Formats: sequence, C-alpha cells, structure tokens
Amino acid sequence: MSVAFRLPLQVFFEREARHPRQRFLVQPIGGGEVQTLTWGEAGHQARCAAHWLRARELPQGSHIALISKNCAHWIIADLAIWMAGHVSVPLYPNLTADSVAHVLEHSEAALVFIGKLDDWPAIAPGIKPGLATISLPLCPKGEFDFTWADLQASSPIQDDPAPAATDLATIIYTSGTTGLPKGVMHTFGGLAFAATRGTELFGLGEGDRLLSYLPLCHVAERMFVEMAAVYTGQTVFFAESLDTFLTDLQRARPTALFGVPRIWTKFQMGVYGKIPEKRLDLLLRLPFVGKRVGRKVLAGLGLDAVRVALSGAAPVPEALLRWYQRLGLDVLEVYGMTESCGYSHVCRPGQQKIGWIGLPCPDVEVRIDPAGEVQVRSGATMLGYFKDPQKTAETLTEDGFLRTGDKGEQDTEGRLRLTGRLKEIFKTSKGKYVAPAPIENRLAEHGRIEQVCVVGDGLSAPMGLCVLSAVGQQEAAGEARQSLHASLERLLEEVNQVLDKHERLRQLVVVKDSWAVENGFLTPTLKIKRNIIESTYGPQFQAWSARSEAVLWQD
Repeated sequence: MSVAFRLPLQVFFEREARHPRQRFLVQPIGGGEVQTLTWGEAGHQARCAAHWLRARELPQGSHIALISKNCAHWIIADLAIWMAGHVSVPLYPNLTADSVAHVLEHSEAALVFIGKLDDWPAIAPGIKPGLATISLPLCPKGEFDFTWADLQASSPIQDDPAPAATDLATIIYTSGTTGLPKGVMHTFGGLAFAATRGTELFGLGEGDRLLSYLPLCHVAERMFVEMAAVYTGQTVFFAESLDTFLTDLQRARPTALFGVPRIWTKFQMGVYGKIPEKRLDLLLRLPFVGKRVGRKVLAGLGLDAVRVALSGAAPVPEALLRWYQRLGLDVLEVYGMTESCGYSHVCRPGQQKIGWIGLPCPDVEVRIDPAGEVQVRSGATMLGYFKDPQKTAETLTEDGFLRTGDKGEQDTEGRLRLTGRLKEIFKTSKGKYVAPAPIENRLAEHGRIEQVCVVGDGLSAPMGLCVLSAVGQQEAAGEARQSLHASLERLLEEVNQVLDKHERLRQLVVVKDSWAVENGFLTPTLKIKRNIIESTYGPQFQAWSARSEAVLWQD
C-alpha cells in the first residue's frame, strides 16, 4: 500500500492501531538476551513520554536533545518528542565534551535524553548545570534529573498529534570533516518526501528486517532505518557492540542493509582472515562450486538473506563491488547529503554500472554547473542551517538547488559519477590541481590497504598515506613484509600509469597509526578528516618527499 503524502507520525499511528502486537524493535540487553518491543508497546511508551514532556509546558517547538548510541529507546524518544510538539536534536554518542557543549548551546536545547553510551564521563562535562537530563533504559551509571520510569508513570496521551508538513521536525548536526558542525533543519514534509519515495524504490515491507548499527543521529541511518521502518513496517534489530557485531548480524539476518564502504571492506577482511584471498579466489572461479562457496561466505557473515545491500557516505572501490558480485550480492551505491535528507541518487537493482552511482531518485532534479559541481533540488532539501543565514545562502542557490560541493558528471541515461570534492582539490608546488578522491579509490583496491589519504598541497608531487588492514599489519610485522612491500610498489606503479602526469604519486607512506573515530582521524560515519591527517603528518611531508624510495614505512 502506498504511503505517499503521509507524514511520519501519521504512518506510525496507523501501524500502531493496525497491528499493535507485531514485532517492531529487537534490542540486545546483554548476556545474549534481547528485549522485543511491538508497535503497540513502542507507541504506549512514546505516548507516556509525550504526556510527561507536555507537562513541562515548554514553548511549542522547543528543541530537545538526544545523546545515545543506537537502541530501541532512541527511536521511541524521537517519536515522543514529536508527539509532544517539539523538535529532536540528535548528537553523536562519541563527541567530546566541548563538542557536546557547542551543539547543546547552539541548538538551544531545553532538555536532553541520555541513553546507551560507552564513555559517559567524557561527555558529561559538556552538559551545563541547569539543563535537565532524562535517562533512557541502558543508560550509563550517573546522576540524572529524571529517569525513563518517571516518564512512564504518566498516562499515555490519547490523541494522535498531527504536526504540519512545514513544521520543523529535527535539526541534524553534520559530523563535520572540517570545522564546527552545522545544524541542518528538516521539516516533517521533507522527511516524508524522502521516506515515501525512497522506500518504494526497493519494494520492502513488513516481512523485512533491518540491522541498526551506524549512528542513528546521521541522516543515512535515520532515513534507512527509523523512517524506513515506520513507512514499510520492517522489524529493526540493534547491534549491541563492536565485539558482538557478527552475532547481532546473524541474529537479525537482515534482508536490507546499509553500510559505509569501510564496513563492506571490514566484512571482506574478516573473510580473508579465515580463508586466504588466493584460495577463495580460486574456489569462486570453479563452476558450480563457486556459487555454493559464495553463498556459504555470505551465510557466515549473516548476509545470506540480504535482498537490498546499499553503500553510501563515500565512494566504494570498484574491486570491492566486483568481489561482492562474485559472492552473489549486488552492493548498490547511494548518494545523498544531510542537507538533502540523504535523498538524491541510488543505483537501481539490475541496472548497476560499475564506477557510476546511479540514477536520480524520483522527483529529484539534478544539474551540473559550469565549475562541474553537482547541484540537486527536491522536496527533501533542507530548510537551511539553524541560526546561520550566511552559510544557508552560500549552500542553497536562489532557485532552491543545493550546492553539494561534489564535482561530477552524468552519462546519457542520467547516471551520476563523482570526480572529486571541490574543497578537497589541492594545488601542488608546480601550480597543478589534483583531486584526491579518485586516486584514493584506486589505491583502496589493494587487499591490504584499509584506509588511504592522498595529500600534496604545496608539494612537488602528491603522496599517498596508507593504513594497513589487520592482515596487512600481521604481514608487515613478519616474514611476509618483503612481499607486501613489493606489492605496494607494484600498486604505485599501476596507479601512476593511469593518472595524468601532474597527478602521479611520488610515493606511498605506510603510517603506523590507526585512523579511528576515537582518536579523531575519522568522523562518526567513518570518513577521513583530511585536516587532522594533514596537521598530524604535515611536518614530515617535505622530508618524505625528499626520499627516493617508492614505498616508505613510518618509523
């Protein structure tokens, strides 16, 4: 049944009324146990919380923050905030105290929900005295002003609130690869536009299952998990932790899965940790046997039931897409931004063209400006940045197109290919401009490179900084180091052969650090922070450039 033109709460209330006993949220609670919440139970808890929030007598449309890792009560709290007539402001659960303080102050948060967190002591100082805190189930130990049990002591609201399509629903703060995060404002109508059209593309429904593990405060997970579940009736399973991820995945056996490229790479590295790459490659080539092996590998990962596999947030190496195809799984690329509600382009099943993202989503207008920038416009385009009219005017054109900051091109059928970021393009000391992203994609196809960043601003030639995978690090520490070194030299030679002369890399540098969210090298959506990488290794760039070796190992 089409759900077009209905707003999120409307659709939720219909599901709550139509099948209150149907499974909605499946939450691990530790020790291998899970808690299952039906649509009716989730609705009841949200309604009780909404009653409590209304009783605070806050001004209509107040901003209420939500700091938590993904869990069932993240979604229930979000629904409660909307039912009470307020605006939800989700924060990444691994921000520093300073970043938390900035977002809470900038967003003018009136209350803050605190949920499942790994390091509450690191976050707590960012919440100023006087800002009331409400603890969700699975919250860390600490002193909170109110508990979820306090909210559940209220009687459930009996009405079905109906905010207008033009009402502000949420402010999503961008993870920010550079500088301070910006508050992207989205209306209920914008969420509905993206959710109705996006979910209808794949034919998902009540029998389907999702696994939620990427941050729900990011637009991709918000749309692909929370909104998609509401609009299609899918069951949402939650991951408990990184340590239990494979168990969580096998429990859910998702039929639809969204991942960033690094997640798809980690799956591959995990397989190679159990079966050598050359042996798997040989088995997959064998007639009849190959298909069976592919299915077995997918089953071992918990991906054997996946019908819709999507990857976004960054380009995917072509070799990785082909590897999954050989296993029998088509990983389809999607493209979108926080500012477009994540709704822009998606590769359609059966229409994959390796190297191209795919066609515009329904009712999305696309144009490439004279500088090569991709610009998009749809009913899911943001209202603007909260309290930043200047940045809004810089990002939205006068006729309502969103300036994506990405350079790209379209083929004759309208498929999009990204060729770099306008702001990431750097100039070498020879005055030549270089776009790092396409080069990084080529380097990332090497089976032992997990992350890569091409730098070169002001250098005579670019260089590639590489972080090895776990398998690569083992080889580097053992007898296989020489052969790994040789394979990296070959990689550099092969990549340079297909690059223009001014783009060719002087060398690859294998750095000893790991790049993670925790140490500030990655955003919460696992994108590299170029400014941090460049400031960390920048003092060594000139010395490295002066050396003649093709592959360097950081001391």
